[in-house]
Amino acid sequence: MKGIIGAISGDIIGSVYEFHPIKTKEFPLFHKRSTFTDDTIMTLAVAKWLLNDRNSKEELVRQLQYFGNKYPNGGYGRMFKNWLHTENPKPYGSWGNGSAMRVSPVAWVGESLEEVQKLAKLSSIVTHDHPEGVKGALATADAVYLARNGFSKEEIKDHVEVRYGYNLDRTVDEIRPYYKFDVSCQGCVGESIICFLEARDYEDTIRNCISLGGDADTMAAIAGGIASAYWEVPNGIHSKAIHKLDHFLSNVLVEFENKFI
Repeated sequence: MKGIIGAISGDIIGSVYEFHPIKTKEFPLFHKRSTFTDDTIMTLAVAKWLLNDRNSKEELVRQLQYFGNKYPNGGYGRMFKNWLHTENPKPYGSWGNGSAMRVSPVAWVGESLEEVQKLAKLSSIVTHDHPEGVKGALATADAVYLARNGFSKEEIKDHVEVRYGYNLDRTVDEIRPYYKFDVSCQGCVGESIICFLEARDYEDTIRNCISLGGDADTMAAIAGGIASAYWEVPNGIHSKAIHKLDHFLSNVLVEFENKFI
């Protein structure tokens, strides 16, 4: 299965390892404690915005707040949690990876790279309006769009490096020994894309991400969204991830898939 299920599955698989980091690719993909977190919740909030009115910033804010308050224990950052409870919320200059973790749906809706970039920027700036926050969302969305349109890994790598300045010339093995938990776009978007570029399939992408020992669920959501556009999410992973969603979230996913994927 292609689509945003790649980001969702990555989040669920990574959820167990977010605060219990590991430095190996050998681990069980699913655990009894595996669950969806803010990455999935906000990805589906963006999906719902795109289903309803992709051109409306007000609709985007409404859906992000609705989903966030419907699932108050999603694991949000402090500033975003405050934003969720604000009557007239404003962006707060964040460079955090929340902009990149939720952006993948725009790459399945935009009919050109330019439209994808417009939607990605809008999806970010309502909260993450720092240039690095916007850049992380744009780079991730571009990578998903190029992957789903048949571009090679080398073409995706060149595009992201030239347009956004991320250093993608490192390897997972080079990054792993020194990598630590990092919630910034600067410190995890490039690494997440490398995890995809070096992988042989979707599962290998997720294992690369989690083996770095960082913000595992978010990095796996970012890279998983790209990997599921380039390859597919295997049926076994897809079905287990779907069963971790509740009725409301799974319905949004199905509605989005039926319309756009």
